[in-house]
Amino acid sequence: MSLQDILLHLDTYPEPTPDAAIDAAVGLAARLGGQLTALALRLSIPVRSNILAERLIGLTDLAREEEARSLAACNHVLERFKRRAEDTGVFRGTLLETAGLPDFALHVARKARARDLCIVPISAALDGQKEVAETVIFNSGRPVLLMRSEIPAVPKLTDGVAVVAWDGGVPAARAMADALPILRGMRRVRVLTILNEKASAVGGLAQDAARHLQTHGIETAIDYVETDGHGIGETLDGYLGETRPDLLVMGAYGHSRLREMVLGGATEHMLRHAQVPVLLSH
Repeated sequence: MSLQDILLHLDTYPEPTPDAAIDAAVGLAARLGGQLTALALRLSIPVRSNILAERLIGLTDLAREEEARSLAACNHVLERFKRRAEDTGVFRGTLLETAGLPDFALHVARKARARDLCIVPISAALDGQKEVAETVIFNSGRPVLLMRSEIPAVPKLTDGVAVVAWDGGVPAARAMADALPILRGMRRVRVLTILNEKASAVGGLAQDAARHLQTHGIETAIDYVETDGHGIGETLDGYLGETRPDLLVMGAYGHSRLREMVLGGATEHMLRHAQVPVLLSH
C-alpha cells in the first residue's frame, strides 16, 4: 500500500498559500512517491439587492472585486503548483472550482474522500485553514497532513523520525494504520503514550502498538511521558521540542455538542500550534 493519490488544498482567500508552502508540499509528494492534485476554490459571493447598501458602499461592486481577487489568487497558486509539480514529476492535475466562503471547508472534505491523503498548509494566522483542516479530518474519512505554511523546508518523511501518539483509542489506531505507508520509510518510529492524561493511558500500553509496527519491519522505540500537572498541549510541545521528530501521527478526537464540534485538547492544540508536520485521522 502506498500514498499514490494525494490532494493538496491551496488557500486563495483572504490570502493565498505562500509559494514556499506549495514547493514544500510538492517536495513532500515526491518523497512519498505519490502523485499530487491541487484544489483551489474561487470565492463566490451572492449579493441580494439592497438599494441602501448599493448607494452607501457599492455592495455589488465590492463583492465582484473580492471574487476577482480570489480568482487571481487561484490562478497564481495553481500556476505555481503546476510548474513545480511537473518539474518534480508528481503532477496529476489541478482543480479550480467555485464555492461560497461558508462552504469552502466541506467542499474540500468531499474532494478528499476519494484520495489517499489530503495535505492542508496552515498559516500562523490560521485564516480559514483551521476550519478546513478540522472539517476534512472529521468529514472525509481520510487522513490529513497539516503543514505550517511559514516553514518552507520540505518535511523529511523518508529516513527521518516519526512519533506515533498512542492512547489505545480507535482514532489512534486509525491514524497509525493510515500512516503505515509513511512509517515504513522512516528511519525510526517512537510510540508515545502520555500518562496521567487519560485513565486508559497506562504504563505498558504502547507495547502492542510497537509490536504491530515491528511486524511491518519498522524500527520502533517506546516513550512514556508524565504530564506532571501540565496540559496535554504543553506536554506534547515539551516532548516534541526534546525529540525533534520529522512527523507526528495522532488520532483526532472530537464530538458534537449543540451541533458544534468540540475538539479534544491535543487535537485543538495541534491544529493551532503544531510546529512539525502532523498526520491526523479520525
